This record gives sequence, C-alpha cells and structure tokens, in this order.
Amino acid sequence: MRGRGQGEAANAQTLDTLQRTQIEMTGRLSQLAEASNVAQAELGRSVNSRLDELSKRMTESQNNVQLEFAKAMNDRLDALGKRVSDNLTLSAEKTSQTITGLEKRLAVIDEAQKHIANLSGQVVSLQDILANKQARGAFGEIQLNDIVRNALPPSAYAFQVTLGNGKRADCLITLPNPPGAIAIDSKFPLESYRALHDAKEEPARIAAGRAFAAAIQKHVRDIAERYIVPGETAESAIMFLPSEAVYAELHANFGQVVAASHQAHVWIVSPTTLMATLNTVRAILKDAQMREQAGVIQKEVQTLLQDVVRLEKRTENLRRHFGNMEKDVREIETSTGKIIRRAERIEEIQVEEADSLNNPAIASDTATPSETAQPAQGSRTAPLLTGEGPLQTGEGE
Repeated sequence: MRGRGQGEAANAQTLDTLQRTQIEMTGRLSQLAEASNVAQAELGRSVNSRLDELSKRMTESQNNVQLEFAKAMNDRLDALGKRVSDNLTLSAEKTSQTITGLEKRLAVIDEAQKHIANLSGQVVSLQDILANKQARGAFGEIQLNDIVRNALPPSAYAFQVTLGNGKRADCLITLPNPPGAIAIDSKFPLESYRALHDAKEEPARIAAGRAFAAAIQKHVRDIAERYIVPGETAESAIMFLPSEAVYAELHANFGQVVAASHQAHVWIVSPTTLMATLNTVRAILKDAQMREQAGVIQKEVQTLLQDVVRLEKRTENLRRHFGNMEKDVREIETSTGKIIRRAERIEEIQVEEADSLNNPAIASDTATPSETAQPAQGSRTAPLLTGEGPLQTGEGE
C-alpha cells in the first residue's frame, strides 16, 4: 500500500509539473501569437507600402514607356509617311513617263499600222500584177531595165530588140565577138511556183514540184530556141528571175533543172547574180575597148618617142650654143680686162706728164739723153692715142 501511495504521489507531482509546463507553453504560445500578429501587421503595412511604391513606379515607368513608344511611333509614322509620299511622287513620275512612252509607242504603232496597211495594199497590188502575165512581164522588164541601166553604159545594151528570126528579146547585151550579143528574157513561171509554195500535203508538194520543174525546163527550151541565133547572138542566153525566192528554191531543191539549163546554154540569174554578171560584162567591155584602142595608143607612143628624140637633139644643140656663148663670154671678159689695164696705164702716164709740166726743173733733171735728142717725136701719149707702140694688140690676144 505504501509503495502504491508513493507511486500515486509521484504521478500527481508529474501531472502537476506537466500542467505547469502546459500553462507556460500556452502563455508562450499566446505571446508568440501576439508577436506573430504584430509582425504580420507590420509585414502587411510594409508590403502594402512597397506595393504602393512599386505600383507608382510601374505607373510612371509605364507612362514613360507609353510616351516614348508614342514618340517613336509618331517618328516612324512620319518617316513612313514621307517615304510613302516620296514613293508615290516617284511612282507618279514613272507612271507619267510610262504613259508618255506608251503614247509615243502607240503613235509609232499607229504609224506602223498605217504603213502596214499601205504595204498590204501594195502587196495586193503586187499580187494583182504578178497574177497577170502581161503585168508580170512588165514588172520583170522594169526591174531588168533598172539593173542594166545602173550597171552598163548606154552603148552596151538595147531593150526590146527584134532578132533576125523575128523574136523580140527583152534586153540585148552587145558584146564583141567572141562571145557576141547576149539576149536576156525577164519572164518567169510564177503560177507553178505559187502552187509549189501553197502545197501543204506531201503528195501535193511532190506534184507541184514536178510541175514547177517542167515549167522551168520548158521556159529554158523556149529561150534557147528563140534567143540563141547562130551568127547573130552568142551561143548562150540569160533567163532573168525577178524574185530571189524563186531563184533560191530552184537552186536549193531543183539542181537537175539548173544542170539542164546549163546544157541548153541558158544561164538562170536573180537580181543579185545579174548585177554580178553585168559587172563582169562591164569588165569585158573595158578590155575590148582597150584592145580596140591599142593601135591608136601604140601610134601615139611612137609619135611621142619621135618628139622625145627631137627634143633631145634640140637640147644638145642648145647645150652646144650655151658652150659657145660661154667661150664668147670668157673672151669678152679677157678683152674687158685688157681694156681696163690699158686705161689704168694711160691714166698713170697722164698723171706723170701733168707732174712734169707743173715742175719743168724736175722734168729736165730726170730727162734721159734720148728724150732730149728726139724732141720731134712729141710726147709719149701720141703712140698710145694713135694705136701705135707696144700697147697695140690683135683680136687673138
């Protein structure tokens, strides 16, 4: 029992200690709660103050940023507006220039359309001319006349010449023999060429090509029969095609026809090749004229040689006369020198006589016995003046 009581007393003491400890802990907790509330209130006031200050700063910063942004935006908008205005001005100028250029080009196009319309009318007129055989022949003759007149002198050709067989050649080139006069025909088979050109299908093109070759060969034979007249014309004739296209087609795809024309001594030419041929003819004519004038030139050269020989003889005679004149001049100079010397000697003698007359004493003193012994001969000037004495000389001196 005693032990039990001691245990309860210890428990009671422990419980009392625990209660006091709890009370102390409760007081401390209350103090901590109050301190925490005070600290929390202080913290709230501090946080609110800082938040207010931060809000104020953020508001000011935001206002500054907005002002700077607005200023930057205004500057950029002004720059953009200026650039847009400049671009619009430049675009307007370019647009104006483009419109002006377009107007000029449209004017050129309108003018070109007018020219095209005129050319179309001329082409239609040319087609009408080429469709008519007589008109086509006249067209070829006109072109032939222009080429021949520009290439040859008037004496080297004649148009619409009637040959001995009664056939009339469109043009006759008068060359010396050989080869002789060459006839030119300006007609050509245009219908067969048109049929060949218009043919689209291969069979039609082959048939048109055969017809074209046959027409050309027939025309070549007709020219050979009509315009190659033995004894009157050359052994060949010329077939003039006034179209380069027909000439090119013929030489490009119908070589056998060209070879047949060569065998028939008919030379097919176009405006270009005819000009080259006529230039060769002009050279032949010049060579023939040179040969014709060779005799005259040789005679003139011989006459010129005779004149040169005669001139050489006359030059030799003139040289001989000049030699004689030079000899005469030398003799004249010799005689002139002698005359001058004589005059000087006469002048000296006259001076001595004058001195002796002025001083007779000196003269008597200087006189020689011979001078005193022959007073009748007179003074020493007498023989000089009469040509006697030692100064007289002949012409040969």
